[in-house]
Amino acid sequence: MLERLNQALDHLEARLDREVDMAEVARIAAVSEYHLRRLFSALAGVPLPVYVRRRRMTLAGAEVLAGELTLLDVAVRYGYGSGEAFARAFRSVHGIGPGEARRTGAVLTAQPRMSFRLVVEGSAAMRYRIVEKESFRVVGRRARVPLVREGVNASAAAHLESLDEQAIVRMKESAGQEPAGILSAVVYLTDSREDGAEADYWIGVVTGPEAAAEEFDVLDVPAGTWAVFDNHGPYPSALQQLWRDVFTQWFPSNPYTSRTGPELLRTQPVEIGAVTDSQLWIPVERGSRGAGA
Repeated sequence: MLERLNQALDHLEARLDREVDMAEVARIAAVSEYHLRRLFSALAGVPLPVYVRRRRMTLAGAEVLAGELTLLDVAVRYGYGSGEAFARAFRSVHGIGPGEARRTGAVLTAQPRMSFRLVVEGSAAMRYRIVEKESFRVVGRRARVPLVREGVNASAAAHLESLDEQAIVRMKESAGQEPAGILSAVVYLTDSREDGAEADYWIGVVTGPEAAAEEFDVLDVPAGTWAVFDNHGPYPSALQQLWRDVFTQWFPSNPYTSRTGPELLRTQPVEIGAVTDSQLWIPVERGSRGAGA
């Protein structure tokens, strides 16, 4: 898969001076456009559209400083219909407008060209199973929180602490499907997995698709395939490392791609740094082609 992904990035790189067809880029990578965006964000730590804009502005910055083309010609070359739109994009990357950059010979910001390779540094074997699951509901309480890639997510922790004991008891009474017990569910709102990007964060239980919700929020989840990963280690660092390993090692090495749906996590709450057992459910679908190294 990584070989195909790098071929897709080569294709993208050759078209930075024109409109990029992301569906074609995904076809070259042999994955869905959704999985391409999600995988790139997990591997690179930056959303694919942001990377494209930074690469365009890196090339445009060099041409602005060279002074051989007018600023409008540079803007048009990199797909901007007006000087104003180009100036906004330029400033968002370089922190300075193109006119001022040309006049002063300013130091600009460069986004290096990316490529990916699989590096396994003695990590433990990943224990997983594939589960076909009928439609179900997550019944519980929802909050919108910022993503945190490392360390404690204070907003998510505050949401959990806001639930009274009676609400937890009523949730448990509604539970009836795997994964059992109180769990969390994350619904991503954008392709970004950067710190600070927002997501809907649920605390609840899995029930049948027709279960009554009463005073709780409801997340209806369609039938589909799930990759289920077991984890044992210090909380929350081991889980965050597992999530990175899923996208940087497991997906590139297995014939599955991610699909739209919530990520489910069942874990026993413990003190920060304490060792606990957890289970991570990732929505997947089998890829149209086998994975490549």
